[in-house]
This record gives sequence, C-alpha cells and structure tokens, in this order.
Amino acid sequence: MTATLNLPAPAKLNRMLHIVGRRADGYHELQTLFQFLDYGDTLQLTRRDDGDITLSPAMDGIRSEENLIVRAARLLQAETGCRLGADIHLTKRLPMGGGLGGGSSDAATTLLGLDRLWGLGLGEERLAAMGLALGADVPVFVRGRSAWAEGVGERLTPVTLDTPCFVVVHPGVAVATAAVFGAAQLTRDTPPITMARALQGGAPSWHNDCEPTVRSLCPPVAEALDWLGRRAPTMLTGTGACVFARVETDAEAKRIVADLPSRFMAFTARGLNLSPLHAALGR
Repeated sequence: MTATLNLPAPAKLNRMLHIVGRRADGYHELQTLFQFLDYGDTLQLTRRDDGDITLSPAMDGIRSEENLIVRAARLLQAETGCRLGADIHLTKRLPMGGGLGGGSSDAATTLLGLDRLWGLGLGEERLAAMGLALGADVPVFVRGRSAWAEGVGERLTPVTLDTPCFVVVHPGVAVATAAVFGAAQLTRDTPPITMARALQGGAPSWHNDCEPTVRSLCPPVAEALDWLGRRAPTMLTGTGACVFARVETDAEAKRIVADLPSRFMAFTARGLNLSPLHAALGR
C-alpha cells in the first residue's frame, strides 16, 4: 500500500452568490455556483503506524489542533476507529481569509487522501457528511465537481460551467466571514431562482450579494474591485478578500497581472469542472 501521497487542494470561485434568507439559527440561506481552479495548496501525506497526526510547517496564529487539516484527520480517526496516523506537510499558496476556500479545500484533501492512505474506502457520501461538520464549503471539495449549491452551501447539484481563464487578485488583507454575515446592511432577501435560470443567464448576469458590504467594510477590497474592473468584468468571490475577472486568453490574463500595483498580489488560473484532487486520485 502507498505510504505517501502528494495531492492538490485547489481553490474555488463563487461564480455567483445570492443570499436568499436567514434561518432561525442565524445561518444564511445561499444560492451559489462553485467552480474549481487549477491553482491551490499542496498536501503531502505520509502514513504513520502509531496514530499520531503531525502538521508542518506551523502556521502563525493557528494552533495545530485547531487547523482544519488536523481536525479532519482526527475526525476520520474518531469516526472509523482507525489507529493509523499521518505526517502532513502543507505547501500553502492560497491566502487565508481570501474567499478561495483554502482551509476547506485542505480539509477535503486530508479526508480523501487519508481515506486512500489508510485503506478505509468510506466513499464520497460519508466523507462529504464528515466534511460538513468541519465547514459548509468542505463537501463541494470532497465531491469535486462544479456545482449549484443551496442551503448553507451543502445541497449540491453537479453542473457544467464554462472554463475560461481567470485573473485572481488578493488585496493583501483578510476578510472575516462572520463580520460580513453579521453586517446590518448585508442583502438577505434576494429572490430565489432556479438552477436552470441561473445557468441560462450566465456570467453577464451573475453577481455576489456580499460585494457591497465588503466594499464598505474593507477599502482595499474596493480598490482591487475598481482596479481589476477597469480591465475586465470583475466580481468578489465568497466573502472575499479576493476578486476575480473572467478573461478570454492566457495572454490577456498575463497582461493584466503585469500591470498589477505593488500593493496587490495576483495569479492566473483556468476554471475546471473536475477538481484536480479527484483527477489525481483517479475518482
């Protein structure tokens, strides 16, 4: 049995995000389209026989046991009684608080990778259910397909989206999701639409209900939206801080990044309908 796996933990974009209500427990009802990118973190997972879980390198401000990677590994052990462990090394490329799903993607890669490494064979349904206990975005990474999502983002229907080039700009700040969803001015009553209508409208009509609130709460995000928006149609992903633009060619994406102000960071990527993680695992 393989003792080490090197696996991607890809970024996601919210190609649209509508907030259609608020539940009694405080969580928000969403409608969104998730799409993966061919860019993200990388995890190296090496099996241990003593049950220990280690994570390297240490991340500033986050205790190892609080990290979603370690929590995912511990959850898998607890749910299955597995006595194996793992040394996990994270190559971090996705910014924290960026709206790209980095922590959720890392957790999903941990669940799927250790399921393979430990020979558990739990299957997608059970792993997705475990993932939901770690975060609302984890199931979409476990399932690994572009999806229309409802509820808190956990009710997923696979879809096929266009796969253009994207320019993703990070304004150098983190946005706290709780602050956005707790803001009084946040739009919470966008009329629900059907998946078919959302897909029929396509990219020109898509928007993110969080964008006006994040603009007001975080001026650097507003600056990034304005800068990128002068070059291509631009949107916030998730609750930010990252913003993205759909462009037609790699050359156009590279030209935009070449003009990037020094206060921002950016990368280019291609949209995907199958997660690179699932491609790597051959699922």
